[in-house]
Formats: sequence, C-alpha cells, structure tokens
Amino acid sequence: MTDFHFLRYTQNASIFSKRLGALRKLLGDDIEMVFVDGPIVLHPVDFDGAPSTASLEDLEVSDTTSSDFSTTPRGWWKVHLESTDAPRMEDSLLLLRDILQRDRYDGVFGFSQGAAMAALLAALLERPHMYPPFLIDGEAPHPPFKFCVSVSGFKTPGSLSAEIFGASYSTPTLHVLGRTDVIVIEERTKVLLDLSQNKRVEGHVGGNFVPSKANWRQFFCNYLADPLGMVPSPEPRIV
Repeated sequence: MTDFHFLRYTQNASIFSKRLGALRKLLGDDIEMVFVDGPIVLHPVDFDGAPSTASLEDLEVSDTTSSDFSTTPRGWWKVHLESTDAPRMEDSLLLLRDILQRDRYDGVFGFSQGAAMAALLAALLERPHMYPPFLIDGEAPHPPFKFCVSVSGFKTPGSLSAEIFGASYSTPTLHVLGRTDVIVIEERTKVLLDLSQNKRVEGHVGGNFVPSKANWRQFFCNYLADPLGMVPSPEPRIV
C-alpha cells in the first residue's frame, strides 16, 4: 500500500516525515509513505494570515532565512486574514495532478492545512470535471482514493472548493481532532465534517499536532492497513 502525506502550513515534507518517524518505523515495508512538499515557499509576511489565537511557536515556523530546503516553510495556499479565498491553491492542484499521473496511491494523509488539501483532493478525484485544468486528455489523472486521513482538518476556503465539494464527498475519511486545538477550532472542523459522507471521527487530548503516543501509532498502523475495518479506537470516541 502507498499513501500520500501532506504537511501543515509553515512545515515541509522533510519536517513532517521526521515528525512521523516512529509511525514510519512501525509501518515498516508494508505501507510506503510518500511526503509531498507544498509548492508555495513562505516568507515572514505570509505568517500574518495565521489564526489570531495562534503564535509562531504554535505554528512551529521553520527558519525562513535558511538556504537549506529541508527547513524551508511551505504551504498549499497563502493565508490572508482579509481574504475568504485560497490564493495559489490552483498551483497545488496542478502539482498534485502531475504527481498522481505518475504513480498510484491508495489514500492520502494530511495534517492541518495539508488535511484540508487532502480532503479537497479526495473530493476532486470523485468529481474531476469540476476543475477542468486538473484533467489530462479529458480524464482524471488518478482513480478516487480508497481512504483519506484528516488530522486537524477543515474545509478549504473559496468558490473553487465549494464547487469541488458540492453538497458532500464520499471517500471514507478518518477525521482526527485535537480537543484543545487553538489553530483549527471546532467551528472550522465542523464544516468539513458536515461535507464528509463516510466519516469516522476520533479525538485526542491535545492541540494542533498529529498524536504520536504508542496507542495512536498502533491505531494509525492498523487503520492504514485496513481503512474500512473495525479498528478499535485509541481513546474514547467523540462520535
């Protein structure tokens, strides 16, 4: 099995891969995790659009002045407080189209802004004609995913996102919520949950991060191996 992994706003593929190092070790060779960089390189001015309750420490901002690409902060679209759209999200969709054309993936795993992008991509693969530039010779570049994992996810903003999602999307989606998340608050998450037709919701005692305690690592390992199976919850269920 092979799955995509999408980073949060201000992270990059190298950082996210390291953060999930213990999970990758547990998965071994059974599941290949492919980490993808968002195409948008972020600069200090780009952090002004973060939620007002989030500090730069909360966002884990990398060194924006370093020439080391492994620490360069990236995103899937630019965030502006005065904007209700997602500037440059189209760049990300075209990058993902080209990656999907080359290989086959069973599912997608995203965190925070990357989780929003993961759900949007899952919905787009169900209805690829809603965004014609995503098509290749009139066809989708990839079949719909078998599953989606959204950790601290929310609905991507803007009219294009609304067209892609429509009333709902049906890809089986695991939504993991942090009960004390100050970056992706409950109201933002609920909009995505309402669009998710085939959802499973799990909560962890924490904020805006991918839970990594042993029980969660085992849960993710079991879920990724059998997304439609009866995998026991790592903590008391939310829904």
